[in-house]
Amino acid sequence: MPEVTEPAQHADRVLTIPNAISVARLLGVPVFLWLVLGPRTPTADAWAVGILIASAASDWLDGKIARALHQESRLGQVLDPAADRLYIAATIVALAVRGIIPWWLVGLLAARELAVGIALAVLRRRGWRPLQVSLVGKAATLCLLYAFPLLFIGAHAGPVATFARIVGWAFAVWGTALYWWSGGLYLIQARRLLAGGWSLESARKELQPP
Repeated sequence: MPEVTEPAQHADRVLTIPNAISVARLLGVPVFLWLVLGPRTPTADAWAVGILIASAASDWLDGKIARALHQESRLGQVLDPAADRLYIAATIVALAVRGIIPWWLVGLLAARELAVGIALAVLRRRGWRPLQVSLVGKAATLCLLYAFPLLFIGAHAGPVATFARIVGWAFAVWGTALYWWSGGLYLIQARRLLAGGWSLESARKELQPP
C-alpha cells in the first residue's frame, strides 16, 4: 500500500520568495527564445547564455531558500519543475532550429517527456499529486542546463568555442541518459501505485483510525 503523508504546514501558500524566483524564471523563457531566434547575433547569443546561466543558478537557489526559510509549498513543487521543463524544451527547439543540435535529439527528449506526462496524467486522474523530483532527475536537468550554454558558445569560431562544444556535448549525452533514467524511475513509481489499485482517497480511508 502506498504511504500517505499529511501536507506540510503552510504548504498552500503562494506568496513566497522561492515561488517568486520560479515565476521570474518562467518569464525569462520568451525573452530567451526571442534572443536566440530573433537577432541571431553574437551579442544576443551572449544574453541568451546569460539567461540560461541565471536560470540554472536560480533553480539551485530557490530550493535552498525554500528549505532555509521553511517556505516549501505545493505551488513551488509545480512551478520549479515546470520552469526546468520549459527551459529545456525551449532551448532544444531553439538549438535545433539554429542547426546546433540534430532533431533526433529533440525527439529523444520529447519522447521521454511524453511517456512521463502520460503516466502523471493517469496518476492525477486517480487523485495523486505529482511525484517528487528524484536526485537523478535533478542531475539530468543540471547536466542539460550546463550543456545548452556551452553548445551555444561552441556554435561560434575559435579554440574556446571548440572546447565549449566538446564539453557541451559531453553534458548533453550524460544529461539525456540521466533524463531517461529518471523517466524510468517515475514510470516504475507510477506502475507500482496503479498496480496496487490505490487512489489517494482510498489510501487515506485505509489509514483512518477505527
